[in-house]
Amino acid sequence: MIWGDAYAVFCGIDWFEQHHDVVIVDGNGGLVARQRIGDDAAGFGRLLEMLAQAGDGPDAYVPVAVETSRGLLVACLRASGRPVFVIDPMAVARYRERHTVSRKKSDHGDAMVLANILRTDMAAHRALLADSELAQAVAVLARAQQDAVWDRTQAHNKLRSLLREYYPAFLAAFRDARGGIVRPEARAILAAAPTPAAAAAMSVQQIADLLRQAGRQRGVTARAARIHQALTSEHLRQPSPVEQAMGRRAVALLRALDTACVNAEELAAAAEEAFDQHPDSEIITSLPGLGRLTGARVLAEIGDDRSRFADARSLKAYAGAAPVTRASGKRVIVMHRRVKNQRLATAGYQWAFSALTASPGAHAHYQRRRQAGDSHTAALRNTFNRLLGCLHHCLHTQQPYQEATAFAVRTLAAA
Repeated sequence: MIWGDAYAVFCGIDWFEQHHDVVIVDGNGGLVARQRIGDDAAGFGRLLEMLAQAGDGPDAYVPVAVETSRGLLVACLRASGRPVFVIDPMAVARYRERHTVSRKKSDHGDAMVLANILRTDMAAHRALLADSELAQAVAVLARAQQDAVWDRTQAHNKLRSLLREYYPAFLAAFRDARGGIVRPEARAILAAAPTPAAAAAMSVQQIADLLRQAGRQRGVTARAARIHQALTSEHLRQPSPVEQAMGRRAVALLRALDTACVNAEELAAAAEEAFDQHPDSEIITSLPGLGRLTGARVLAEIGDDRSRFADARSLKAYAGAAPVTRASGKRVIVMHRRVKNQRLATAGYQWAFSALTASPGAHAHYQRRRQAGDSHTAALRNTFNRLLGCLHHCLHTQQPYQEATAFAVRTLAAA
């Protein structure tokens, strides 16, 4: 698509929770129209009227600049087919300094700045891409599930920190269990015995009943005996009133942890279900180390608009897998990217780590980077970089991943 001279007028919208300031300028920066509209259907209708009066139409939609990619206003503009440019607020602040040095600011002025950004530098910015509705739904669910996982981790850390202060026996009882105090059986026992005094009054049979209620089926009696021994062993104790108060606080934190665990599980199932319906799911999960949930997170961040990334290098830079070079005079520094899609980079770390056991080629690539002097994180990032190139090729050619093809050069050299 050609930007810049193809348009005669440009629109800037300063977004607010209750209303939006709209400014339309012509090719010379002259004000064509301005108005404050409400954040409702009537306001959106008024916006369409303003754009129509300025020459908006199916053959030449007026480009719109806004500072957020979320909300009903942006969703409706995208659904109408208009090019919507999301400009980072920090970039808008820098553009504002081009017009005034007095540091004055207003909603109308910000809308004017946004419109002029498109008028002068549209080619330097990217319009929101035409991802399918299913891909957008996967993105909502996958990101919500990732947020729920982070909430669960935060709730776990708060509860564990409190238990260390008055209830070390409970932490010792589940120290070797996978998942620790996040396990359903651990949460069930803590809810029944939130203090060392309550734990001392519990029998092995009561603990076994709680384990069964939490879903455990094998080795219940032996497991209950070990937990009982750990809970009743000698440990330092807080004064009784303080211990009771901390127990009440632990119950409150436990409820937050229970909610976070349920949210993470339910959203994971919903994200996987939506991901399975997407036509790219089979290709994405054909890559080593990419399961349904991790694949949904990857799809959520890269979308399904094939025009989004011109080549694999663009995708790698967006994910933070490709290094960045800083050169000045005789000094050249190659370092990893800090400005990147953090969600995709997080999923990429898990993807690359899982691929080490699922792909002999990825494992060999990782080992070569380690032998070359890379740290574990740097070697994983380089492996992620290589796998991203494979993913880009597979999606554009619509063919599943082939291990022999992806690492053919190294395989032939080893042979």
